[in-house]
Amino acid sequence: MRLSFEKWEGLGNDFILVRAREAEIAPALVRRLCDRRRGIGADGVLLVGDEPPSMIVLNADGSRPEMCGNGLRCVAGLLVAAEPKTLSVRTDAGERTTRVSWTGADEALVEVDMGRAQIGSSASHEWAGRPVNFGAVNVGNPHLITFDPIEAGGRDVLGPQLERATPGGTNVEFATQVAPDAFDVVVWERGVGYTQACGTGACATAALACQAGRAAFESPVKVGLPGGELLITVSRDLNVTMRGPARRVFRGTIEI
Repeated sequence: MRLSFEKWEGLGNDFILVRAREAEIAPALVRRLCDRRRGIGADGVLLVGDEPPSMIVLNADGSRPEMCGNGLRCVAGLLVAAEPKTLSVRTDAGERTTRVSWTGADEALVEVDMGRAQIGSSASHEWAGRPVNFGAVNVGNPHLITFDPIEAGGRDVLGPQLERATPGGTNVEFATQVAPDAFDVVVWERGVGYTQACGTGACATAALACQAGRAAFESPVKVGLPGGELLITVSRDLNVTMRGPARRVFRGTIEI
């Protein structure tokens, strides 16, 4: 059987987009497709529905998270023809409204209403004999975020450790404030590991920063990720808007 797909990326966070039901794409097949040496290579598989527009996210390890911000921009790009359009997409975290503007033949700028961020309790985790403080934020999927300085070795340990220690798993963000309205963020993504970008992680970081007084409400916050920058705006009632690119890399078919 041959499977048709499109490869998309948002700031280097890359996905295989297919029009298929979850029952047709077993976890073992997801892992094979996402393998960067023996498959297509991706951080995840996105199952795209047309009527109604919908997205199911399958991580590279075959697990199913609730939401993927970069993936949602890519799905909106796939579903919208080459003219500006507003489109609502169903996800496991609820319906999300997207606005697609094409900037090239295979490139779009997509704005997404990500819904209301839920700020949870903070917790401290020890590393190298000192506490590292994390705040919990849910933007359709869970995140733990720290603004405390921590070197790469600490991130290598705490990222997977905290992912596994949280029931159901969590994404982990290590954020550094570089300007009053800007943060650099390294993301350990649940079910994937380090990724070039994480849209929900950027949203969660900006929401926590605004709630903590580190950044301003109602004003774009620049979140720099290894793959590029997203603009996140957080309202005073913690509704979050994300703006960033989505790009079609190529189309193809693969024998499964």
